[in-house]
Amino acid sequence: MEEMEWVPKQPKAKDLRVGLINWAGSYLTFEPCKKRVSATAKGLGKKQTWELLVCNEHDSQAVVRLRSLQGHYLLSEGNGSVCYGQPRGNHHGCFLLRFHRNCKWTLQCVLTGHYLESEGEDVFCKSRVLSAYHMWTPRPALHIHVTLYNPLHRCYARADPTVGRIWVDTPIPCLEECGFLLHFQDGCYHLETSTHHFLSHLDRLVSQPSAQTAFHMQVRPRGLVALSDGEGGILYPQGSRLLLGLGSRPHHGEEWFVLQHCPAWVTLKSRAKKLVSVCDFEVYATADRLTPMSLFQFECNKDSSTLQLRSVNGFYLVQRRHRTLMADGHPLESDTFFRMYWNYGRLILQSSSGRFLSIMANGLLVANATVPGPHEEFGIRLANRPFLALRGRYGYVGTSSEHDLMQCNMDQPDCIHLLPCRQGIYHFQAQGGAFWSITSFGTFRPWGKFALNFCIELQGSNLLTVLAPNGFYLRADRSGTLLADSEDITKECIWEF
Repeated sequence: MEEMEWVPKQPKAKDLRVGLINWAGSYLTFEPCKKRVSATAKGLGKKQTWELLVCNEHDSQAVVRLRSLQGHYLLSEGNGSVCYGQPRGNHHGCFLLRFHRNCKWTLQCVLTGHYLESEGEDVFCKSRVLSAYHMWTPRPALHIHVTLYNPLHRCYARADPTVGRIWVDTPIPCLEECGFLLHFQDGCYHLETSTHHFLSHLDRLVSQPSAQTAFHMQVRPRGLVALSDGEGGILYPQGSRLLLGLGSRPHHGEEWFVLQHCPAWVTLKSRAKKLVSVCDFEVYATADRLTPMSLFQFECNKDSSTLQLRSVNGFYLVQRRHRTLMADGHPLESDTFFRMYWNYGRLILQSSSGRFLSIMANGLLVANATVPGPHEEFGIRLANRPFLALRGRYGYVGTSSEHDLMQCNMDQPDCIHLLPCRQGIYHFQAQGGAFWSITSFGTFRPWGKFALNFCIELQGSNLLTVLAPNGFYLRADRSGTLLADSEDITKECIWEF
């Protein structure tokens, strides 16, 4: 059997969410308590996040509806007022979305022809004459850690710090070099690599962000983005090696990238410390060295705790005849789904037959154990994540000049550098090189002298929980302080990474 061509995942609904920033720098905000829509907030949170529902789309415009995360639609009434609720007809709540060269959007009510605008806190649709007050800056609301996929060349962007360049030449995003941090600041974006370098207008990687690393972003529905310097240059793959650089003559839309959350790739180890690897579609735990065939994309349904593991050959691990594991499954096959259980950072997998995965004497993976024991536990390690950028219910985890403790409501994250200790156990290192320390109150400071053990357990494709050194789970508190005080896994203990 030949390898399957790697097919990228289609953008999910959460990849199509945006925040809309008005001329004054405030976000369009859904306010359920005040029962209105306003433009007050200075940061992007859940109340400022809108799902873009596309009715139809053309090159320069689309007809859309905007829906809040609570399920209410943005509505414009005949008197020019703006509210939220449920559409009363086919065109009620529909806006003509136009894309402008300055990377701004305008939203024109389909029924009245009036443009969406704001004045102070108030939002309304009263004018048919287009002006700067009707311009909105879209900001993608997906997690800051992203991949850039070029549909024309069918490859992902990859940073190469050895030569200080970014290439668009990787068909499978399993390397940490394919992940980028997309920082939003003053209406522009800074593209940071996994080694914490920034792409500059000179097509080189530099160590610090500046005006020369600031790019404007054109945003389209369905997760498409393009980056430009604001002076006529636009980023696209160039030359035979597909160097990502600024130019003025992209062909056939090669400047457009699909922006998606960086996928999680993992390695699995047996109790004998052998890596699980694919060899001619059979799956063994005999490898001593890490190779691409030892990498698996972690695709998990958080609601059902079922897991699929996708190999770099494009296929999924699947239980076949005689309970053996093979790497030739297709995504819709029921036997590619495994139920997962965690035991302090170690993973136990149960097949659809009810048997648990274990390893035979020759290293072959089979699903034959009726009761899981130590030999059915797998050590798991994040393969393409040298750091974590954690986002919870109230924002990102980071530091603030106004607070002594780690916060969980930041607009931008601090990177938590991961130092592997044992399988599933990591030391958390702050950006300055010190370690995370924990207080007797379960709060954290980022300047500890000694490394502490944190246990990471994956709960979804890009979701995890963290068991802190005090034996409690990390929790996002409404006050904005990061705490480790939860015995059970609640919604506030789930972190997007």
